[in-house]
Amino acid sequence: MKPVMNELRRLPSVDRLLQESDILEIIRLTGRNVVVDAIRDELQEIRFELEEGKELIDTKEIIRRTKSKIANYFKPTLRQVINATGVILHTNLGRAPLGSDVIRAIDDVSSSYSTLEYDLKKGERGHRSDHTELLLQRITGAEGALVVNNNAAAVLLVLMVLARRRRVIISRTQLIEIGGGFRIPEILEQSGAKLVSIGTTNRVHLSDYENALSEPSALVLWAHQSNFRIIGFSAEPSIGEISELTHQAGLPLVIDQGSGALLDTSLFGLGHEPTVQELLQAGADLVCFSGDKLLGGPQAGIIVGRQVLLEKIKRHPLARALRADKICLAGLSATLLHYLKGDAVEYIPVWRMISMKPTLLKKRVTHWIKVLGEGKVIEGNSMIGGGSLPGENLPTFLLCLKVSQANAFLEKLRNLPLPIIARVEQDSVLFDPRTVLPEQEEIFLEEFKSSIFKGK
Repeated sequence: MKPVMNELRRLPSVDRLLQESDILEIIRLTGRNVVVDAIRDELQEIRFELEEGKELIDTKEIIRRTKSKIANYFKPTLRQVINATGVILHTNLGRAPLGSDVIRAIDDVSSSYSTLEYDLKKGERGHRSDHTELLLQRITGAEGALVVNNNAAAVLLVLMVLARRRRVIISRTQLIEIGGGFRIPEILEQSGAKLVSIGTTNRVHLSDYENALSEPSALVLWAHQSNFRIIGFSAEPSIGEISELTHQAGLPLVIDQGSGALLDTSLFGLGHEPTVQELLQAGADLVCFSGDKLLGGPQAGIIVGRQVLLEKIKRHPLARALRADKICLAGLSATLLHYLKGDAVEYIPVWRMISMKPTLLKKRVTHWIKVLGEGKVIEGNSMIGGGSLPGENLPTFLLCLKVSQANAFLEKLRNLPLPIIARVEQDSVLFDPRTVLPEQEEIFLEEFKSSIFKGK
């Protein structure tokens, strides 16, 4: 214990360190309070190290570590990365990237005052829902629309308004859980609705709905199996059949579509995802979906359908608590305009990636190898991700790098000034050009050359 006490006494004081020239310069840039806190934290860490038997570091190293600590204080944790995984809607990496025109729309609205709730024509207060409702009506054919902050909120709001303390009928095949702990049974519980599950895990029949509807209920809920698929011995009635039966009972059919698909995914070599428009045409009274999945916009929860139901929902106090802000509405409006104009595939990044031809992808990887002088081209698959089109892949070409320690290599990629996120298969690190944005490609290659392959 005595040697440790001697080492502790040799530690410089906070006041002494505050007089060092390097520390004085940091104080000038960041302020005294931040620096004092960082020094105290650093000295405490060194004390713990000494008690564990480590050697005392010199003042120069204490200052270096303190400067590094302060730099981390000011480093944002929400940062831009390069997604080379090939997962288009990567939930952990922010799902749908936004197009340049959408960014401009957000910048225009967020950098000044705006008409968020102001009617220029009348010169009086307006409604924030006006900015997206007309666009959604024209694109989907719905009578009305409401935008809230995410799809889980949209489903919760609908259930609270239309089904509180009343029965909600849903197939057991749709009692799903998706990322982040969104579970249909728990959402129903939180809304105050009473869950009535019908059918079995793999099969539900129209007669199951008919039997359940024989008792007083609030609505029928149909939830998209967003991140899994039932195969084999399975059966489920069509939306049209469920809708007809539900309406005969005088109840609304509410659909949690989830993905926000407004385009036919089968046109791009994928399985068919029921679009919002198709579900409304099949008889759905309300459809809830996300703004940042296949729609390709900012995070949002969108409810479209019958105006009489939407008016009830808009008047509920929770609608205000869950409402979308000006940044979301600006980005969503700009995104929806591309669907209205019919050029979503050209201008919305998610659809540009989905529609990218394998020949172009191979050309990009070949260019990467030429610039880097490393790796080989292999065939592979890109994934949609984000709880959309489970099990569906798109053919792609990958840059394959053989490395001795894959995890260490991935860590090195993550520590770059602009982190690169890749994937590993066996002893190879793979990079998919489908999800590397064109505007990031130059810096992607520069970082590889200057940092990853430095010294080779």
